[in-house]
Amino acid sequence: MKKLVVLGIMAMSVLGFNTAASAQVKIGYINTEELIGSMPEAQKANAELEELQSALNDQGVKMAQELQEKDSIFVIDSVKLTKVQKDLRKKDLFELYQKVQGWSQYIQDELNKRQQTLVAPIRTKAFNTIKEVAKESGYSYVLDVQSVIVGPPGDDIIALVKKKMGIKDTPATTPGTGTKPPVKGQ
Repeated sequence: MKKLVVLGIMAMSVLGFNTAASAQVKIGYINTEELIGSMPEAQKANAELEELQSALNDQGVKMAQELQEKDSIFVIDSVKLTKVQKDLRKKDLFELYQKVQGWSQYIQDELNKRQQTLVAPIRTKAFNTIKEVAKESGYSYVLDVQSVIVGPPGDDIIALVKKKMGIKDTPATTPGTGTKPPVKGQ
């Protein structure tokens, strides 16, 4: 009987210890896409990407016009050209046609490469700042609201991170309110 009482007391102390330990866990949430979108560096990167896209689109339009012009000239001149000359011009036209046809994919590839180059340091800065804020504010876990479907109550820390980064913004929720992240699908 004495062993049973001692075992019961030990079990309660272990359970009490676990409850006390879990009560100290502080959880925060953040929308990283919103944070990154509000960073001045991201806005500069978007402007640069838009400029690149515009320049590449303009170049594509010029190539299409060149193809149309060369094709029109070929049609007019074809009666005067020898078979060898026709074959050479057809080959040139076909190569230009292929280049024009593949231009959209080329634009997409170039934009993706440039975006990765521009966004990588911005994301690194954002995540490092999130880690700093979490450490300074005592958060054990910080979850991205975009990937949490259901989660325990926690704080929206975007205002703290923006403040640390010097971004002036009106916070949607006040840190430390214990608000739950929105549930996806609602």
